[in-house]
Amino acid sequence: MAKKKFSGLEITLIVLFIIVTIIAIALVVVLATNVPGVDVITPTLGKCPTEQDDSVNERINCIPDQTPTQAKCAERGCCWRPWNSSVIPWCFFSNNHGYSAESINPKDTGHEATLSRIASPTLFGNDISSVLLTTQRQTANRFRFKITDPNNKRYEVPHQFVQDVPGISADNALYNVQIIENPFSIKVIRKSNNRVLFDTSVGPLVYSNQYLQISTKLPSEYIYGFGEHIHKRFRHDLYWKTWPIFTRDELPGDNNHNLYGHQTFFMGIEDNTGKSYGVFLMNSNAMEVFIQPTPIITYRVTGGILDFYIFLGDTPEQVVQQYQELIGRPAMPAYWSLGFQLSRWNYQSLDAVKEVVRRNREAGIPYDAQVTDIDYMEDKKDFTYDSVNFSGLPEFAKDLHDHGQKYVIILDPAISIDRRANGAEYGTYTRGNEQNVWVSEADGKTPLIGEVWPGLTVYPDFTKPQTIEWWANECDIFHKEVEYDGLWIDMNEVSSFIQGSLKGCAVNELNYPPFTPDILDKLLYSKTLCMDAVQNWGKQYDVHSLYGYSMAIATEKAVERVFPGKRSFILTRSTFAGSGRHAAHWLGDNTASWEQMEWSITGMLEFGIFGMPLVGADICGFVADTTEELCTRWMQLGAFYPFSRNHNADGYREQDPAVFGQDSLLVKSARHYLTIRYTLLPYLYTLFYRAHVFGETVARPFLYEFYEDPNSWIEDLEFLWGHALLITPVLRQGAESVSAYIPDATWYDFETVKRCQCSYFNPQQKFFIEMYLLCCNLITKLFLILYKPHFTCSRKNPLGLIVALDDNGGAVGDFFWDDGETKNTIENGNYIYYNFAVSNNKLVATCARSSYQDGTALAFKTIKVLGLTNTVTEVRVGETEQQMNVHAAFTFDASNKVLSITDLSFNLGKNFVVSWNDIFSENERFGCYPDAGTPTREVCEQRGCIWNEVGLASRAPDCYFPADHNPYLVTSTQYLSTGITADLQWNPANTRIRLPSNPIANLRVEVKYHKNEMLQFKIYDPNNKRYEVPVPIDLPETPTSSYENRLYDVEIKEKPFGIQVRRRSSGKLIWDSRLPGFAFNDQFIQISTRLPSQYLYGFGEVEHTAYKRDLNWHTWGMFTRDQPPGYKLNSYGFHPYYMALEDEGNAHGVLLLNSNGMDVTFQPTPSVTYRTIGGILDFYMFLGPTPEVVTQQYHEVIGFPVMPPYWSLGFQLCRYGYRNTSQVVELYEGMVAAQIPYDVQYTDINYMERQLDFTIGERFQGLPEFVDRIRSEGMKYIIILDPAISGNETDYPAFDRGIQKDVFVKWPDTDEICWAKVWPDLPGIEINESISEDDAVNASRAHVAFPDFFRNSTSEWWTTEIYDFYNNQMRFDGLWIDMNEPSSFVNGSVTNRCRNDTLNYPPYFPELTKRTDGLHFRTMCMETEQILSDGSSVLHYDVHNLYGWSQMKPTLDAIRKTTGLRGIVISRSTYPTAGRWGGHWLGDNYANWDNLEKSLIGMLEFNLFGIPYVGADICGFFNDSEYHLCTRWTQVGAFYPFSRNHNIQFTRRQDPVSWNETFANMSKEVLEIRYTLLPHFYTLMHEVHVSGGTVIRPLMHEFFDDKETWEIYKQFLWGPAFMVTPVLEPYVTTVTGYVPNARWFDYHTGEDIKVRGQKQTFSAPYDKINLHVRGGYILPCQEPARTTYYSRRNYMKLIVAADDNQTAQGTLFWDDGDSIDTYERDLYTLIGFSLNQTTLTSTVLKNGYRNKNEMRLGDIYVWGKGTASVSDVTVIYDGNTLKPSFTQEAAKEILIINMRQMSVFLDEPIIVSWS
Repeated sequence: MAKKKFSGLEITLIVLFIIVTIIAIALVVVLATNVPGVDVITPTLGKCPTEQDDSVNERINCIPDQTPTQAKCAERGCCWRPWNSSVIPWCFFSNNHGYSAESINPKDTGHEATLSRIASPTLFGNDISSVLLTTQRQTANRFRFKITDPNNKRYEVPHQFVQDVPGISADNALYNVQIIENPFSIKVIRKSNNRVLFDTSVGPLVYSNQYLQISTKLPSEYIYGFGEHIHKRFRHDLYWKTWPIFTRDELPGDNNHNLYGHQTFFMGIEDNTGKSYGVFLMNSNAMEVFIQPTPIITYRVTGGILDFYIFLGDTPEQVVQQYQELIGRPAMPAYWSLGFQLSRWNYQSLDAVKEVVRRNREAGIPYDAQVTDIDYMEDKKDFTYDSVNFSGLPEFAKDLHDHGQKYVIILDPAISIDRRANGAEYGTYTRGNEQNVWVSEADGKTPLIGEVWPGLTVYPDFTKPQTIEWWANECDIFHKEVEYDGLWIDMNEVSSFIQGSLKGCAVNELNYPPFTPDILDKLLYSKTLCMDAVQNWGKQYDVHSLYGYSMAIATEKAVERVFPGKRSFILTRSTFAGSGRHAAHWLGDNTASWEQMEWSITGMLEFGIFGMPLVGADICGFVADTTEELCTRWMQLGAFYPFSRNHNADGYREQDPAVFGQDSLLVKSARHYLTIRYTLLPYLYTLFYRAHVFGETVARPFLYEFYEDPNSWIEDLEFLWGHALLITPVLRQGAESVSAYIPDATWYDFETVKRCQCSYFNPQQKFFIEMYLLCCNLITKLFLILYKPHFTCSRKNPLGLIVALDDNGGAVGDFFWDDGETKNTIENGNYIYYNFAVSNNKLVATCARSSYQDGTALAFKTIKVLGLTNTVTEVRVGETEQQMNVHAAFTFDASNKVLSITDLSFNLGKNFVVSWNDIFSENERFGCYPDAGTPTREVCEQRGCIWNEVGLASRAPDCYFPADHNPYLVTSTQYLSTGITADLQWNPANTRIRLPSNPIANLRVEVKYHKNEMLQFKIYDPNNKRYEVPVPIDLPETPTSSYENRLYDVEIKEKPFGIQVRRRSSGKLIWDSRLPGFAFNDQFIQISTRLPSQYLYGFGEVEHTAYKRDLNWHTWGMFTRDQPPGYKLNSYGFHPYYMALEDEGNAHGVLLLNSNGMDVTFQPTPSVTYRTIGGILDFYMFLGPTPEVVTQQYHEVIGFPVMPPYWSLGFQLCRYGYRNTSQVVELYEGMVAAQIPYDVQYTDINYMERQLDFTIGERFQGLPEFVDRIRSEGMKYIIILDPAISGNETDYPAFDRGIQKDVFVKWPDTDEICWAKVWPDLPGIEINESISEDDAVNASRAHVAFPDFFRNSTSEWWTTEIYDFYNNQMRFDGLWIDMNEPSSFVNGSVTNRCRNDTLNYPPYFPELTKRTDGLHFRTMCMETEQILSDGSSVLHYDVHNLYGWSQMKPTLDAIRKTTGLRGIVISRSTYPTAGRWGGHWLGDNYANWDNLEKSLIGMLEFNLFGIPYVGADICGFFNDSEYHLCTRWTQVGAFYPFSRNHNIQFTRRQDPVSWNETFANMSKEVLEIRYTLLPHFYTLMHEVHVSGGTVIRPLMHEFFDDKETWEIYKQFLWGPAFMVTPVLEPYVTTVTGYVPNARWFDYHTGEDIKVRGQKQTFSAPYDKINLHVRGGYILPCQEPARTTYYSRRNYMKLIVAADDNQTAQGTLFWDDGDSIDTYERDLYTLIGFSLNQTTLTSTVLKNGYRNKNEMRLGDIYVWGKGTASVSDVTVIYDGNTLKPSFTQEAAKEILIINMRQMSVFLDEPIIVSWS
């Protein structure tokens, strides 16, 4: 608690008092020494060293009490030699001071010697001329010597535990002792190495009545201990430091002030063998310890005796154990006291306390104890409570107990002498008077009166037996009133707010001794009692520092009274050696500052040394306002204090976790790390067992475990829990990473269980840990974990084990368990104790004791084994090795090599054994010979890889990389707030493995944290510019992520090099490229990553057999090619993007921005391997966390999809093979006659003259007129354009202007066009349609040039040609660009040869179609040159896969400039970002059922790729379709976003009117459904245009928490609400589909199908497709018409599908459907619909487009309205109340409201309600 603040008057009086005191002290000195106050004695000087022999660091100060002068130095007979530093003594002892040893008498266990004072001047008078030295070899490793006055009994500490021991002989001691006679000194020497541990010869012994001094030289400069102070560092600063020791109520600060405790023990480490020593002075008088560099420690003590204990240990931990063996080992804490506690000084009322409890419970903060400070008391009187402000306190305590929590109260020692608030006597004071329990004045009778919080007070003398009885009785009386659970004893230094007493203090040698240590205020009775006050143990002068110690002992007796047989909890501020046997300690009234948070670690470690392991600081700081950042970091650290309590002072902001907000970072962080604490409580409790039984430390410094490493001797910004858990907190403001020293051992990250690469570093280096808030690491050790932690009632939850293996596959550990509260369970043997050992893949758990019967109901349920070498495929469990059974419930994490075993039932009290195999799995083989051809042993071993043939049933590679393949070394890594950079260097040791092409020697890795949910990692050559993809993507100019909110952590790994990306929320590695096989060669780049699950989707464009990728050893090539879909045949597009689902249901996406030829291999590891033949590795990762959100994030980077015109969502017809205009006219008129909805007509290349772009053939001369006709009738027309431009024409403007503009692709460094052949025919050649295509190439095909669409001039040229054709020849509304892979009918050039074999036949050829025929197969030569928009040159080798992409934007720009309208572009070849400019059809498919099914996969994939305007050629392109196939395909195609029927020439017609009337009617009906839903569909297109995402989506995008949906692709959704379940098999009239867990309505009937979360078989006659609407959604619709031009003028309608709560939501986006950028220019209307029970509200959110003719509301269909009959419908519109007609089908829960006669328009607000 904070000290009292003094007024100005009080300060003035204090100053005056100090002046008077100084004068009084001078007088006392004169009287005490019986000498005048002036120099009258001429002392005899001793011998002083010469300047050459003067080792300044060994000078022992002769004037420690004042500023030295030469006169005073001469007076004291010392040496005077000024120095250039004031900290070095100018006056120091000569050799004529001290004692000489006489009559040294050996004893059985030591010596006795009389020490006679050498004649010399006195320092402080009353020197004792003869003293007695007694030594004793107490144990083999403990030596005691004491120096006493044989003639006068002096005060000795009445320690309540330390006892005399018999001692041992010299032979059995580990040390020798030398006593030097003249001058006397003593040396303690370790026998094993003759090292001197303690040597007092460096200074004289001074032994006077009130001043004792002794100095000792130490064997090393690494010393730790002494207290209580603020030591900024755990290791002592040896630079002339003075540390006073005298208990004092004082705020810790950046100074040397004496604080609450009196701790005189220190220890030191001698060398890196671990040998250590400790020194304890048993003395409770005021003293100071002076430390100087030699190192030398000088004790200056004001009384008592010199009573030293010296300890020898082989390790630092042993020394601490020996010390605690002497003073008493720590008490075994109650289990609940290890939980988190909340406290505050001055909650002001019980209501405020209740609110703190409520909000922290609500925030889910694990939290065991609520504490109240003195504000709960009545007038701050012990054993009372404020019946006004804390009314109901007893009931509050009971409520805590009912919630499994505890209540701790504060008690101060000072007892008020005033009456109670109501005038009644204060019983506690009265009873104390009656029993004479108070500390008395110097007369030994009169109670001393001081002042503390209640006002004037008396002080219990806890050293009196009757006081202990009185205190226990008072605690018991109050507990009967308020059932507290623990006691916090404060202010027990002892503290008083007045100096000494109410009467002041007498001027005498006790209150004003001749020497006062460098204590605060230089006044012994400052802020405490007079030194002549009397206690049972002695004068306050001697026993002052024992007050807290004696109070703790008395409180322990009280606890035994109040809680018989229970441990309870005692927390004390003031301590002495041995206090840990009775109480815990907190570090006092600290300040909310970053420095004090850091210093608290040293304080915690020091009290571990002092034997008080249950210690911690006030989390977030006691004094001053904390900040959220500081408190967040301190809560993280404090979660690992052994005593964990958040507490702060009156007058400052609240700082309990929940006060910062339920969703604050602080709450999330505190909950997270406290949960870890509670999870680890069994381990922590076991550490306390070991502390109690063996004296081991709990929180310990590095040096206790890693003493062989001198770097560990100074580390104090991290600490360990026991052997196994390393805690590395963040201690700097604004820090996002921490520089941590990691000892040389095997470590595992606790949260991710991954092995830390830190052990690969030189142990004398530091490295950066990128960590989320705080880092906890595990050393090779086995320990316990407890699941579902909350309060310590978590003791009832199952147990688990974490086994952290060392490099030899071994681990050891133990576990202690009892009831957590009964006293002396260990001493009485009532507990369970286990030893664990792991070796040879076997865990043996031996129950060494099982005497706690209730504990046997608890069981080990899980075991997690970290650090395995290979793969686990089998686990066996049993109670003995002879009774082992196979256990199937386990998983193996191959990335982290972690085995997780679940569903165990090992009840406590029994032995058990768990074993596992550890094999190298075939799934871990990463192929080393992916090249073309079949590998052999010879070629494999020549490559330097491993050959091991697999069985016929396996598809794993026979040739694979060694597991330790590590081609690149990480030479530097820099962790920044915005990312990571690392440099890699080719590893010469890797030269035995030779992969295709030449390796790049130096690489750079860059990781950028662009957003909280998105990052980039890039690997490139920093010294030589390599090709990078020139595709624009949208990234923040600077990263916008914040450390606290990022969803991921990234780490650069070594041996082998790899990048790991981990999802924070689950700890799941979602990218882990730390695998063999990484290569970065000039034309061969390879990288593999583990996948978090088997569920991966994407990569294209390739025909896949399912939407989910099959990971059973499949390789898929990617290289754009004019290749009709076929299994594993690379087709038109290039999309190196995938999305993956993690087992927890989270999703992420990964884009490799690389446009070179590549392939990807999937294997069941699970993993994926990328191989690309150029460029760089440039990955982008999106963390969602849901599939749809991942997709939106991906689209945000690559660009949101283009907004198609409304008409383009209509049905479309095309055919390659229309012979003339008449055939097109016939089709059109047939469709019109059948009234089949139909918006767009095409012609393929047949309309052109000899397939020349921008021409019209002779047979199609009437086409422009026909186009004008249908456009006037509400139709649209789209033409096809191929990129290849004929060069064999004499008057062909497109080519001529292209030459002028220099737009064509050429051979490099020449002006030569690289000629090819495609569709254009030569002029004047008669075309023979009966010959094959290959023959036609030779017979009639012209030479063609390919436009380079990267060039700016090409875009201008292309726009001109399109503009001229539109205005001069024929109108059109959209453009279909085909053959733009680019496709050629020759290989590379017209000669079928290219000029650069290295590029066309690269060292590695990806697994593509015609793999050995060269990359130039049916396309351009790879060495041809293209020119980017910035003028730089690139090879077609690099940009081949971008050709179609580069054509799309110029084409969209051209059509928009030409028509002035939105238009649409449909492209066959695509690349990421292409969806910004157009749509895609799935190419030249086949008329078969297999291609129908696979069209759904392609449609879903291209929605994933950001091209939602997609569809397949309905009924198939190649081959004759057939009736049933085309029927089902028409039904499916009606729900393609791009809905077009298209087929090839010389096959039968397949348009809807080409079959029969039944087919036409079926087509009409299903297309009318499409047209009805177009407003909803158009709104979905708008939403993805604005925000990204899918229009057509798999069920898992909406129901990702249902694993059944993860492999479904034969059904799909339009948006979130409309499910399509098509028939995909021939001649069936039923279809089985999965119905996700939601309410679903049959679209055709409006009925609730009452099926959820299961498969269902639906009726599917030939004229029906099953459609369902999801409850909770509102779909805007419109009555259909023959075209959208007319349907947009029909009535709107709403389908309102209610969910289980009778609610639903929906949206309508509406614009003119054709203008450019209506959303961007605010030319649109946006309407929100909402159903709440029986009220439907339509709200206009945006009204930038108004057309009443398009917005009339007709009918409202309410589905699932409930079974109650509707009697009335009311519409509020435009300020009027309307009563529309309605019908209902009560049994079907359908209500239909007819608004047709109401003149209600959707662009105004509407409220519809029914009752």
